[in-house]
Amino acid sequence: MTTGSGNRGVNPDLREVSDAVLVIAVGRRNRSALGECYHRHGGPAFRLAQRLLVDTRLAEEAVQDVFLQLWSNPERFDAERGSLRSFVLMKTHGRAVDELRAQSARRRRDNADATEVASRGYDLEREVIDLEQADRVQKALAELPEGERRAISLAYYGGHTYREVAELLDEPEGTIKSRIRSGLKSMRRQLHDLSDVRWGISMVPESEGP
Repeated sequence: MTTGSGNRGVNPDLREVSDAVLVIAVGRRNRSALGECYHRHGGPAFRLAQRLLVDTRLAEEAVQDVFLQLWSNPERFDAERGSLRSFVLMKTHGRAVDELRAQSARRRRDNADATEVASRGYDLEREVIDLEQADRVQKALAELPEGERRAISLAYYGGHTYREVAELLDEPEGTIKSRIRSGLKSMRRQLHDLSDVRWGISMVPESEGP
């Protein structure tokens, strides 16, 4: 798979079906259905991966891995829990963050005296935090209810505004704002002893007022 355009090479009959039907076809080992899934959602996934990873090659590999996972385990997508676009973006985000954390670990091994974890695009309120703190933040995020976790992940790691997150998750914007605020409060309570970490709603990139 590549991010370029050109002849789609997809069965025309698949171009009009829903994402849910496409994934069913993928489960039946229909490669054209997988290609159509990629055509619909590969571009946004690549842009998210590149925003996080910066490196184009790594971003392409991350997106390829996500669609290979969809090919291998299509049953993990549940149309009743959200759109395929949201599912692909969340998987891409997770794959990119894993890569960033691996990069950080490699830098720490290579530079035993390093005091910063500089994983491009993956910091907390633009402050330097060490790997132990990053692990605690990830654990705190993982303990949130799924709705809050997904909203915070897309807003912070994905760099999306409230409105964009609402569109990605097919939820009202007010609901997204409430989930993010509630999730951040919960995380603040869990991380109260990390004095160098200052959580706040201001961390969410907004193009408009709350």
